[in-house]
Amino acid sequence: MASGLVAVVGCDGTGKSTLTHDLVRKLSAFGPTQRRYLGLVSGETGAKIKELPLVGVWLERRLAAKAAHAQHMKNKVPGVWGSLIMYGFSVWRAANLKRVWRLANSGQLIIADRYPQAEISGFRYDGPGLGVERSTHWLTRKLAAREQRLYERMATLKPTLVIRLDIDLATAYARKPDHAVAELNDKIDVMSRLDYKDAPLVDLDSRAPYADVLDAAIRAIRGTSATAKTAS
Repeated sequence: MASGLVAVVGCDGTGKSTLTHDLVRKLSAFGPTQRRYLGLVSGETGAKIKELPLVGVWLERRLAAKAAHAQHMKNKVPGVWGSLIMYGFSVWRAANLKRVWRLANSGQLIIADRYPQAEISGFRYDGPGLGVERSTHWLTRKLAAREQRLYERMATLKPTLVIRLDIDLATAYARKPDHAVAELNDKIDVMSRLDYKDAPLVDLDSRAPYADVLDAAIRAIRGTSATAKTAS
């Protein structure tokens, strides 16, 4: 198996986490393969917060609500301190992406859950969190412009392959009933429009039987690896 980075993207409810774990398990038989999470805060983190005694569930819900408000691009940008924190998250993400690509370039196959993009603003889409279009304070506008350039640099590191998991709203909500319908519908629409700087991209229907989705993903990855070997 050739080295490189395969990004698995899609709306919540498409099964990104399950698929990335299973791809690593299956493909490790052909060579060094690792999974890396390239979002900002995983659902696994929220699950750990919920496990805290007494206040866990309340704290997780409060943090999730604050994060959702900050990430919604129709809301105002948080104040200066909030904007600095959001910018710091993006700087951390850029550093994490560099670390992951060093692994990919060392001869390993990286299966990434999510991938940063610079086409559409919004942390929930893995784009710039501040958004130049909604920033009004001079400092937040400056931070937003710097963040946009940061994501544009990240986007130049194109994945070897992007596997985009498609889903409809009814199925997504049935799988994620704790998510707002409007948020799921928004993510489905945005994810369908991203092209990841014209990186090789394959669309898979996440509503199909899971075994078929996993098999199709493996075939797509191995086909891309074979093409890369022929071209090299």
